[in-house]
Amino acid sequence: MRISRRSFGLLAGSTAASLAASSSWAESVATGGTGPLETFVPCRAITKGPQQHWFGYYDKREFDPTNTLVLSNEVGFEGRSPTGDDQINVGYVDTKSDDQWVPIGTSRAWGWQQGCMLQWIGDDGKQILWNDREGDSFVCRIYSTETKQTRTIGMPIYTVAPNGKFGLSADFRRIDNLRPGYGYDGLADPNVNRRAPDDSGIWRVDLETGESTLILSLADVAEIAWPDGDKHADAWHYFNHLLVSPDSERFIVLHRYRPEFDPQTLQFKGGFVTRMLTADVDGSDRYVIDPSGYTSHFIWNGNDAVTMWTRPAGMKNGFYDLTDKTDQVRPIGQDKMPTNGHNTYLPAPYQDWILNDTYPDRKTSRQTVYLYHVPSGRRYDLGHFPSPKAYRGEWRCDTHPRSSNDGKLVAIDSPHDGGRQVYLLDVAEILAKHG
Repeated sequence: MRISRRSFGLLAGSTAASLAASSSWAESVATGGTGPLETFVPCRAITKGPQQHWFGYYDKREFDPTNTLVLSNEVGFEGRSPTGDDQINVGYVDTKSDDQWVPIGTSRAWGWQQGCMLQWIGDDGKQILWNDREGDSFVCRIYSTETKQTRTIGMPIYTVAPNGKFGLSADFRRIDNLRPGYGYDGLADPNVNRRAPDDSGIWRVDLETGESTLILSLADVAEIAWPDGDKHADAWHYFNHLLVSPDSERFIVLHRYRPEFDPQTLQFKGGFVTRMLTADVDGSDRYVIDPSGYTSHFIWNGNDAVTMWTRPAGMKNGFYDLTDKTDQVRPIGQDKMPTNGHNTYLPAPYQDWILNDTYPDRKTSRQTVYLYHVPSGRRYDLGHFPSPKAYRGEWRCDTHPRSSNDGKLVAIDSPHDGGRQVYLLDVAEILAKHG
């Protein structure tokens, strides 16, 4: 019998899976050898156990227009990879009603890092989107806060355009094979034996009609030579991490490949290589904005530039501002933001502020959430949040800081108090004093 990559991982990691269902998991969290919790702004939990809660990725809209309804996922276990049969609840916390949990649906298409792509659509607070599985397909659910009804679109969504009219989809089956923890388990990739298929890639999806169009294929980008002139035709290509520009005219995608992958066992060796591309939302006017091979976390800085963690040719690792369709590169805050993190800009009128975090410190195992004021070069730590060492690998709990629409609140995910929960940090005083 053939054992899938994920099934193999679950069997090999049965100890971790057992921890999740026993008191040993709680003990491993409690005795994680972390430093103390320290917060420097008002901070409170808005979710609570026994269920675990988290939002997921840092570049998605979690707050409604009133900044009082905060989206979250809910799950009953920790410490192992999800399977295609594991279902989570999706809903929101009503912070104006004693943090009441309001469920709106469920999902069987999710991962620990990005959840099920749960997010608000557009600016009016009338629709919420997330991914799910229906039969032999991954789909998208769209919930109306007015009618309380849910409709289904036949393609999963990776990112939503700021104008709320369309989303971009990627092949989560392929991502699951080549980047465990970011795709969805449960459905086989029909292109598992193909290195750069021409029918897999990025689709533009109309969020009203559900109509989808393949706008960029893996075969398309595999034909674009890398800086060494090689097209790496013998590598295994995939897309990850999409984000549409604020004006909804262009998008970013990370084109990645793995040199070695066995489609029979779904096992790979070594790491992946990355380059960042931008393109118009119809897939045209493509540009390799970062060919370095090291692109990591990023965010649009206006409509014409991208701020990212990378290592441009001849430069050190750090955050840089790269201008789209040019070779302009500018370092950003490298003395105050020296390590990789999940970076975003606060909304107007605070768009000169970067919201960021760190991975767990090696000595104290704490994650730091902070604000960095670009014009002045000042950094303000918001808190140091212990991350027990049981939270590592695929089921780690990054803080992934997300801003409210007015910039005055920050939501994070953190496991520092006995489980994965969502916390709110109030940064209004910092912005008032130093903005």
